Amino acid sequence: MSPALDTVLRAARAVIGGRERPAAIGVRDGTIAVVGPPDAALAAREEIRVGDDAVVLPGLVDTHVHLQDPGATRWEGFPSGTRAAAAGGVTTLLDMPLDSQPATVDLPSLRAKRAAAAGRCHVDVGFWAGVTPQNLGALRDLHRAGVFGFKCFLVDTGLADLPPVTVDQLRAALAQTAAFGGFVAVHAEDPAGLAALPRGATPVYRDFLGGYPVAVETVAVAAVIEATRATGGRSHLVHLSGAQSAWLVAAARREGLPVSAETCPHYLTLTAEQVPDGDTSFKACPPIRDEGNADLLWRCLGTGGLEMVVSDHSPCGPGHKGPDFTGALGGIASLQLSLPVMWTAARARGTPLARLVDWMAARPAALAGLRRKGRIAQGYDADLCVLAPDESFVVDPRALHHRVPLTPYAGRTLTGVVRETWLRGQRIDPARPRGRLLSRT
Repeated sequence: MSPALDTVLRAARAVIGGRERPAAIGVRDGTIAVVGPPDAALAAREEIRVGDDAVVLPGLVDTHVHLQDPGATRWEGFPSGTRAAAAGGVTTLLDMPLDSQPATVDLPSLRAKRAAAAGRCHVDVGFWAGVTPQNLGALRDLHRAGVFGFKCFLVDTGLADLPPVTVDQLRAALAQTAAFGGFVAVHAEDPAGLAALPRGATPVYRDFLGGYPVAVETVAVAAVIEATRATGGRSHLVHLSGAQSAWLVAAARREGLPVSAETCPHYLTLTAEQVPDGDTSFKACPPIRDEGNADLLWRCLGTGGLEMVVSDHSPCGPGHKGPDFTGALGGIASLQLSLPVMWTAARARGTPLARLVDWMAARPAALAGLRRKGRIAQGYDADLCVLAPDESFVVDPRALHHRVPLTPYAGRTLTGVVRETWLRGQRIDPARPRGRLLSRT
């Protein structure tokens, strides 16, 4: 008689059900078939014992990634970006609709995106669609075609095929998506506030930040919350940088409104005080703020204001950065580093690894409706990350799989080394892409 299971992993430490404990994880046909005590009598073709110095985590789920493919692969692409994701313990990601050419705003552009990704991904990949003033009538068709959600901007993106929407158009999108069970993610910055920002060259970061007040974000967040209240739609605030914004979201959730929010590793672990003048690898939109704000963002995590941490991996070439914070493009490449960056900071604050898993795997999966991702549990995909939580390394940009070796974490000592990443029961081979293209349907 053949063994009942393909593989059994026995680990002294695994994050299961919100806590760390020893376990045996049995895998059949790419799915977790059983989770039991470490000495459970399980027959399998292969048995693997994970070292006592490592922890088995569910594969991370990153719902905010810009892979810029097709059309802008000089900055990033599906092969390099998903290889970086796997090296960082990420097994599922959702690709944003902009920075590729064309932007994903209709059925032909969605087909172009899927064609560019097919057979080239090392992890499982799903897609967002954009909301523009011109495609409000096409959202239901995109939803039926399998996109996981809709993304819009309240401010100019600089892209002709993904222009911003007004607050009235956001309300229309929320009302439409509410009718078919979808939701809208919003880049919430106030266009009037941005228009008032200084336009001169600003190589000194404190000058740039001083002219970019947090009200640019909070005014827009308040408008999104009011639009959610008025329409009954579901909204999600992306990459919140300010604690005041998180407090507004927390209050809206206490009111019972269907609004959620995320933040990113750079807002939690980098501070304005650390940014060297002229080093625009630190530029993000909205910007990295002061140390006190970062402390408050940590306090907002898991308390209603902020539910999850995602990378907003958004690389661009060095020629588009330069020494001027006003003129440089925003965007931080961090997909491969998000887990060690967050774990280094979390352990220093006494935050357990299980909390990190909740913020970086379970909750993003729930946002997207990925019912087989983000947990080590029976019936879930056997997507796993084997992490050495006490092992350290120095970030060498040349050793990263990102297409462009530009990162504000260069030279930093981080704790937490990803030793292996498994996708549906098999170790990911960086030479053999086997990720699937996911559909909401």
